Amino acid sequence: MNPTINGFDHHRITVADGVTLNAAVAGSGSPVVLLHGFPQTHLMWRHVAADLAADHTVICPDLRGYGDSDKPVDVDGTAYAKRTMAADVVALARALGHERFALAGHDRGALVAVRAGLDHPGTVTHLASLDVLPTLDMWDVLHGTSAAVAFHLYLMAQPAGLPEQLIAASPDAFFGYFLDLWTRDPDAIPADVRAAYLAASRNAVPSIVADYRASAGIDVAHDRADRAAGNQLRMPVTVLQQDWGAALGFDAAALWRAWAPDLRHTTVSCGHFMAEEAPAEVVKALRDLLTR
Repeated sequence: MNPTINGFDHHRITVADGVTLNAAVAGSGSPVVLLHGFPQTHLMWRHVAADLAADHTVICPDLRGYGDSDKPVDVDGTAYAKRTMAADVVALARALGHERFALAGHDRGALVAVRAGLDHPGTVTHLASLDVLPTLDMWDVLHGTSAAVAFHLYLMAQPAGLPEQLIAASPDAFFGYFLDLWTRDPDAIPADVRAAYLAASRNAVPSIVADYRASAGIDVAHDRADRAAGNQLRMPVTVLQQDWGAALGFDAAALWRAWAPDLRHTTVSCGHFMAEEAPAEVVKALRDLLTR
C-alpha cells in the first residue's frame, strides 16, 4: 500500500482543459496550495502539510504528468508549459471553492508557482519557492564545466525520442540517482516513500521529459516576455535555497529580487529535498510568509 499524508483525503478533480489532477486535501482556514518537485509527488509535503492543516486548508496536488494525475501527450509543446500547469492549479483551487490562495512550490513545482504568480497576480496572495531559480535565470547561470551538475536539464531538453528512450531503459537508476545525490540525510526519504517516488516516475517518463523540455523552450519565451514587459511578482515572496551561488558564481538573492520586490531570501544548510530534510524550517518560513 502506498504511503499517504495522515489525515488527508484524496480527490480527483478535472481542471479547465479536461485533465484530472489527484490532490490530497485537509484542514480549514485560509487556503495554501503546495506543489511538489522532481522526481516526487505530493507526498513530499507530508510533514509540512500536516502542520499547516492545523489552521489552514491545505491542498497538495500531483502536477499534471506526475504521480496519480493525468499525463496528456504533448502534441504541440504547450501541454507542459508552466503557464498551462499554473492554470491547472488555479482551476483546481477554484473547483475546491478558493478564488485566492497562498502558493508554495519546490523544484519543478516552484517554477509552476512562479508562473502562476506572474499570470494570476490577483489569485496568488503569497508565494514561496524552495531551492530553484526562475527558469530564465537558471539557464543564464549555467555555463562551462559547472553546468555538468545540471546534465539532466540538457538531456531532457533534446527533441522527443532519445531522452525518453534512454531514461525508460533504466528509470529506477535514473530517478534514484537524483533522490540519492540531492539528499544529505538519507533517512529523510524512507524506503516506502522512495519506492513510491520511483514507481510514480517510472510510469511517467514521457510527461516528465515533456515538462523539462518545456523549460528549455516555451517557458523561457514566457519569462523573456515578462522581463521585457517589466512584469514582477507583486505578492510577498519567500525563497529558501541552498547556497548555489558559492558553487556557481552568482548572487541568488539578487536574481530573485529582480522578479520579486517584496522578497525574503534565506540560505539553508540541508539538501535539496528540504521539505523532507528540514520540515520545521520550511514550516516556519511558510508561516512567517503567511503573516506578511
